[in-house]
Amino acid sequence: MTAGLTIAVDAMSGDHGAGVAVPASLDVLAEMPDLRLILVGRGEVLRPMLAQVDPARCRLVEASEVVGMDERPQDAVRRKKDSSMRVAVNLVRQGEAAACVSAGNTGALLAISRFVLGMVDGVDRPAIVSAVPAAHGRTVMLDLGANPECTADHLVQFAAMGSVIAADLHGVERPRIGLLNIGEEDIKGTDELREAHRRLGASSAVNYRGFVEGDDIFSGDVDVVVTDGFSGNVALKTMEGVARFIVSVLREEFTASPLRKAGALAAAPALKGLKSRLDPGAYNGATMVGLAGVVIKSHGGADRAAFASAVRVALVEARKGVPGQIVELVARVNAGTPAG
Repeated sequence: MTAGLTIAVDAMSGDHGAGVAVPASLDVLAEMPDLRLILVGRGEVLRPMLAQVDPARCRLVEASEVVGMDERPQDAVRRKKDSSMRVAVNLVRQGEAAACVSAGNTGALLAISRFVLGMVDGVDRPAIVSAVPAAHGRTVMLDLGANPECTADHLVQFAAMGSVIAADLHGVERPRIGLLNIGEEDIKGTDELREAHRRLGASSAVNYRGFVEGDDIFSGDVDVVVTDGFSGNVALKTMEGVARFIVSVLREEFTASPLRKAGALAAAPALKGLKSRLDPGAYNGATMVGLAGVVIKSHGGADRAAFASAVRVALVEARKGVPGQIVELVARVNAGTPAG
């Protein structure tokens, strides 16, 4: 294989498997001349799909097993050492790939990645981070489900990691960080939240703006929202449900009568723009930050366009060297804000 940045793709996992992962990955390959792909999975499935692809830019690595979407993470780690997910992550550890992408079981991917890659210096736990639509474009949010319970240390680390992602993926200079709470006053929230608030406020390494509430996720007042995985996952699922509800209600209302159908035609450009801004696929590609390697989680039900978005996220993070930047920023934050 010729020189270039290489991304490993778990081509078998997710709701649609190779039927989406392969064409989506090849779409990105066609866009990016310096990209190289390693598609991981069962040879009898993938080989016919790659018959017309330049072998100098895309190769197959076979894996005999697939991690199920309902499989327990510990079983995936212990019993499926030749799964497409495990082999893709191994390629990152071995240095054959700069990042990997999977649409598979989130818990299994997190467990396998932590076991195989380990954590970067200064970070205790990986977190799931992604972007959500907001008034100013996008708000980066973490943790979205990896850590239901968090200490102040974890929240401080998440703030540093979210800052790196907002800067590298979205081009935000000195991202504004908010800590999600039930109020903006210093006395609100748990002991862990108040301690993280104190430590972040004392650090000049990050641009901390204080406590924020749920509506600030969309307001544009901050670029990064930090929370524990329980609250973050509930918030994310609520956002996705509300987006689907809005689109469904608009569809019903605009088809309720001939006059409204005519109005829908006139409003079509605006409705298309609204759908695009609320479409979860446009923001697909959640990063498992804190790992000693780049691992991107695509939504399990992602379509071709959405999966391609996840591959692009992996490419950007690999180019930027996100894990190394996280080590540096976490160290700077901790140096200025000792615990206690």
